[in-house]
Amino acid sequence: MSGGYGYHRDELYFLRAGRELAFGYVDQPPLTPLLSRVALEAFGDSLVGLRLFASVAAGLVVLCTGLLAREFGGGRAAQLFSAACMGVSAYLIAVGHLLSTSTFDLLAWAVLSWLVVRALRQGGAQWLLAGVAAGVGLQNKTLVAFLLGALLIGLVTAGPRAPLRTPWPWAAAAVAVLLWLPTVIWQAAHGWPQLEMSAAIASGSSGTSAPRWLFLPYQLVLVNPLLVPVWVVGLWRLARTPMFRAFAVAYAVLAVVFLLTTAKPYYLAGLFPVLLAAGAGPVLDWARRGATRIRTVLLAGALVMSAVNSAALFLPLIPVDDLHETPVVAVNYDAGETIGWPRFAQTIADAHAVLPSSERRDAVVLAGNYGEAGAVDRYGPELGLPPVFSGHNSYWSWGPPPEQSGPVIAVGFGAEELRRWFGSVEPAGRIDNGVRLDNDEQGETVWICRDRLAPWAGLWPHLRRIG
Repeated sequence: MSGGYGYHRDELYFLRAGRELAFGYVDQPPLTPLLSRVALEAFGDSLVGLRLFASVAAGLVVLCTGLLAREFGGGRAAQLFSAACMGVSAYLIAVGHLLSTSTFDLLAWAVLSWLVVRALRQGGAQWLLAGVAAGVGLQNKTLVAFLLGALLIGLVTAGPRAPLRTPWPWAAAAVAVLLWLPTVIWQAAHGWPQLEMSAAIASGSSGTSAPRWLFLPYQLVLVNPLLVPVWVVGLWRLARTPMFRAFAVAYAVLAVVFLLTTAKPYYLAGLFPVLLAAGAGPVLDWARRGATRIRTVLLAGALVMSAVNSAALFLPLIPVDDLHETPVVAVNYDAGETIGWPRFAQTIADAHAVLPSSERRDAVVLAGNYGEAGAVDRYGPELGLPPVFSGHNSYWSWGPPPEQSGPVIAVGFGAEELRRWFGSVEPAGRIDNGVRLDNDEQGETVWICRDRLAPWAGLWPHLRRIG
């Protein structure tokens, strides 16, 4: 399934970021771009190879869910049931076949939760392992810091407080900070751009942002509605178990914080492994009482239906030519982000081909967002396209076109916006993905711009956009 449809816009961005390795980026820490570089070096230009790390991470999340169930006292059946619940959850299936910071963030939360549960039960050096997991997770996404803060609030307010009176949790925190430090230093040296990115997400600028009122209902979709009883029981069990009550408090704290800050709905999904693991045992106990056969059939049916629903909506199963006739993209925005990039680049190449030969040599491409720029970076060389530049996120920090560059092939901009920067702006084509799918790029105009009104050094600050 990993090779279905095509590259996601984020994956195209990571491919370029992987060629610009750094301790940090405008919108993320360095781990996922580094993994994209490793995949590129190991497997070459292979979409399946690029996504191999994501598939492995998804498998490890399932494993961690089973291990959490064991820590909560569940037997083999509870471990297998909790792992199965996680394995068919919509969110894991959605992120498990794409190279994404969200994939590795889910793994970081699962591993960290498992190690914290072990540390609460066993104490001592187990905390140091949790610190290592937190530090590595922070090199992928700073959301791990929210989990750590929420767990600390949970331990202080609901206990157990005894571990906080030992040096181990604080030593673990020091390990995490030490591992995170290179990225923090990079952010400080560049003016903390990730704070600006967070503000942009809160304002709804991201394609996966959602209205605040959808945040809580969306949790039902992410775990899969048929599995909601399992994680509800898990949350109830955690709240009633003194040793693990901090996780229930952490879930409530994070839900409130993310809701008030208009965070993306999936930010809370990192605690699904804990909730499903905690709920698996009691749900199986319920199935073993009373009408055992009927209840067992209900649980098995819920798992099967969840798997079918999740796969249909979040895996590339539907033929791409038929996708526009389904509700898939309305539910799963990311599906549309994997469609049409080769045709997008070909349309840019067609515009480039109509330029006089004297202009083609010095032309550049200016893209409105990192996905468009990443597509030209990926497919442009084989189409003979010139270098691409963009003011979006980290692309802006990779610099403007050369001052001596010629005409600009622009996409992702409106005509009026371009006329503030160029004396001549003419349409040269229109993006069509060929499958009638209404995604972000469909119908965009490709422009040829000449007679730049200022040096690139003067224009470049006006092109910067974070979001």
